[in-house]
Amino acid sequence: MTSKQYLFLMLVLCMAFFSSCVSRKKLTYLQYSGSIGTEQAAGRVNLVPLEYKLMPYDNLYINVVSPDPKWSAMFNPVAGEGTITEESAILQGYVVDSEGNIEIPFVGKVYVEGQTLNSVKIKLESTFSSYVKDASITVRLVNNYVSLMGEVGSPGRYPLTKNRVNIFEALAMAGDLADYSDRRKIQLIRPTAYGPVVKEFSLSDRSILESEYYYVMPNDIIYAPPLKGRTFQMNSAIYSIVLGVLNTGFVVYALIQNQN
Repeated sequence: MTSKQYLFLMLVLCMAFFSSCVSRKKLTYLQYSGSIGTEQAAGRVNLVPLEYKLMPYDNLYINVVSPDPKWSAMFNPVAGEGTITEESAILQGYVVDSEGNIEIPFVGKVYVEGQTLNSVKIKLESTFSSYVKDASITVRLVNNYVSLMGEVGSPGRYPLTKNRVNIFEALAMAGDLADYSDRRKIQLIRPTAYGPVVKEFSLSDRSILESEYYYVMPNDIIYAPPLKGRTFQMNSAIYSIVLGVLNTGFVVYALIQNQN
């Protein structure tokens, strides 16, 4: 290998090495982009999250507690004492059928599709008042999860333990986005009564703080795609090894040529 060929190869490898690096701008969240409003500039964005509306095949955990335990046992599918676990909540759950109803023992079908959990609670309180007085009713969504996929630390399905979980909190549960995640093209798949809706947005832009997709909803799927060319990028350690081997080989070759 001549010195010109060696220098050319070194130049190509160096260019490939630096092209594999991710710029700081691509890794930074919530950058300013264009003009922003006064409230957003001051950090006072009062975005109210949407309330989840029930759809067919949702699973509801409904627990009725009354002063007389026998009345509670009538309306709770599985009787028993102790802490409620995920498995027991599923067993005691009421699945919304394809017509938007749940069927409660001794009551019959109750239409819940398109209603929020709070409105269902109020509706059941009115319904159960004909059977038992002073009943305390708890309504929870069993299938209350968000799924994170793609270039994240730990892809998987994570439970939503509170009502207001934003996109950054959801990503934190999965160990944040990976270095080679494209923060400018995050995709959110949200089920609706009319089919899934796909929304693409940028986490590098502060406008996400005013978006209806800032707060995640039950059963959302968040996909973080890789940056363009990610699959063709090599690890920097491999480049260092290759460059070191080539450099050693060139030195040995030069010494041999000098001896000749």
